[in-house]
Amino acid sequence: MPPHTVLTAAEVAAEPALGDWRYTAGCIEGRFRAPGFAAAADLVTAIATAADAADHHPDIDVRYPGVVHVRLTTHAAGRSVTDLDVALARTVSALAAERGATPDPVAAQVSELALDALDIGAVLPFWRAVLGYVDDLSADPNVSIPAIKDPLRIGPSLWFQQMDEPRTERNRFHLDVIVPHDVAEERLAAALAAGGTLVSDRYAKAWWILADAEGNEACICTWQDREDY
Repeated sequence: MPPHTVLTAAEVAAEPALGDWRYTAGCIEGRFRAPGFAAAADLVTAIATAADAADHHPDIDVRYPGVVHVRLTTHAAGRSVTDLDVALARTVSALAAERGATPDPVAAQVSELALDALDIGAVLPFWRAVLGYVDDLSADPNVSIPAIKDPLRIGPSLWFQQMDEPRTERNRFHLDVIVPHDVAEERLAAALAAGGTLVSDRYAKAWWILADAEGNEACICTWQDREDY
């Protein structure tokens, strides 16, 4: 099988045929609102048939009353987006349109948990055991961030950030919320209007660091201004 063409996040965002899709974290996501639950199930069946024909399979989630969420990535390419994903995404969009399912691309979102630790090797096994997770081994040799993931691909992944000295004034956990690039500033404004504060925009548009009224932190993240995407 010939090597697949890996696309950058910017290339995905500029692809006119992917208007129904958004790049989040090493994948593209599409969400379609079908006329009803049976129609959503019919769409899933059609996607499954197309995926088998292409020998390339997405993760699919169906929710009442008729929402179908599709996530595409190429695991063999280091969990990157490739021409395989783009081709299947086009097919999925066409299948959805045929069945009257409306795209809702800006609803795409990925959540991750991050834990700051002085001795990652000492704490990671505990969290892997208590969550029932497995090591998240990236196929990309340039990625060395220690992380664990839900083997069912349902719960958020947990990655570990190295601390250089003990921290008492801030929480060690924070939440990463990865959103479409064209949603980030609206989400930021909503969080600030809801009582949050901006801790830092030094790394925007890769991420903004926010805190709630008690100092608990979360990051709103996008693919923009990031070398790894």
